[in-house]
Amino acid sequence: MRIFYLCLLTCFVYTSGRAQKEMSLSDALQLALENNYQIRLSQADLAVAQNNNSDALTGKLPTISLGLSPGIGYRNNNNPASIVAMSSTFSYNIAPSATLNWTLFNGGRIEMNKERLATLADLSAGQLQTQVENTLADVIDAYYNAVVQQEQIDVRQRVLNLSRDRIKYQQVRAEFGQGGTFDELQAQDAYLSDSTNLVVQQLNYKLAIRNLLQVMGADELNQEISLLTELDEVTGEYDRMALESRLLETNSQLRTLRVNQTLADINTRLIEAENKPTVSFSAGVSYDYSLATGTQTFVFGDAPPDPRDLPGIGATTLNGQLGLSVNYLLFDGGARDVRAQTSRLQEITSRLNAEAVSQQLRATLLNTLDRYENQREIANLTRRLIANAEQNLGIAEERFKGGTINSFDYRAIQVSYINAEFQLLNALLNLKNTETEILRLTGQIVD
Repeated sequence: MRIFYLCLLTCFVYTSGRAQKEMSLSDALQLALENNYQIRLSQADLAVAQNNNSDALTGKLPTISLGLSPGIGYRNNNNPASIVAMSSTFSYNIAPSATLNWTLFNGGRIEMNKERLATLADLSAGQLQTQVENTLADVIDAYYNAVVQQEQIDVRQRVLNLSRDRIKYQQVRAEFGQGGTFDELQAQDAYLSDSTNLVVQQLNYKLAIRNLLQVMGADELNQEISLLTELDEVTGEYDRMALESRLLETNSQLRTLRVNQTLADINTRLIEAENKPTVSFSAGVSYDYSLATGTQTFVFGDAPPDPRDLPGIGATTLNGQLGLSVNYLLFDGGARDVRAQTSRLQEITSRLNAEAVSQQLRATLLNTLDRYENQREIANLTRRLIANAEQNLGIAEERFKGGTINSFDYRAIQVSYINAEFQLLNALLNLKNTETEILRLTGQIVD
């Protein structure tokens, strides 16, 4: 009865672990492109770089400013030696103005700044491409890992069924007096061990599904899904020379490093352009209106003081100007030369970095191709091992029922069959992961 309840519990866990939402590999890839947080962050960075790629940030366009200066003044004057011996006045003024400044020439730095902004946008686009490729590769690996974990559940379930049949067989033998308690206990131990392995494997599958959802960028990490895409056979042949040529041409990491080289070159040219003069044009106009009110006291000789109110007197002033300025920095203590030399050294560093990564990626590609061919051979050999294990298991079952082999030998053959099944699944998964890596290295994973 204990074994019966354990069987029901195992079947319940296995059935409840079945996903409800169906999902193919293409569905997972599409959802990852839409929801993955790293891709969304890279897209935001690209949007910022594209927004910054504007003439407005290069100094190419003139600047126009408007000003308004209102003011109030008060003056109290006391001068007995003057005809206006005393005065107390308030003044009110308002002065609107407009100025224009336009850089006509600065050694080509305007054009170089625009080129720099466009290159930064290209750099962000390349980084987004790299992130997309890495994410797609991670989704493919996670998806097929979950498929393999699901397949391993099926293997565990088949072995569990064999153990259940073995228990029934021992119970029948016991009814006819041909079996003993020892044989039945051995069958129950095998069943319990297989049940435990199945429960553990179901957990591995659940963790694999959650890892897939996390890579996809899903908010709900506890949803149950059913994987529709099977672990297909990998049989492709690759042209090493063609793949290496494509890697050097389309690998997103290399393209990003080349963009960094371009940025270093632009930075050097920007610093060198500081040795050229800057020509600027300026224009301005201002208008001032002031109004004065108050009192004044006049004194003429021995005549008594004559206080008078100052009527509101308005005065206007209009000013306009045009200017052309030429500035040239003769000496800055050698700072420009130091910065230019530093920038040229950074150019060399960028070039060496690109060459080093290029060599590293070529070696990685060749190693991956070697591993791919090796894993194809391992997969073919493992299939033959599976065929032998299945045949051996069938023969062992007949001999076990015939009493020619004991339960320990039969269990060992069962374990060999399980290991062969797992070995094949892992070989196919490694082969698929290697194929994905080849596609990622050569920029074909998004095709």
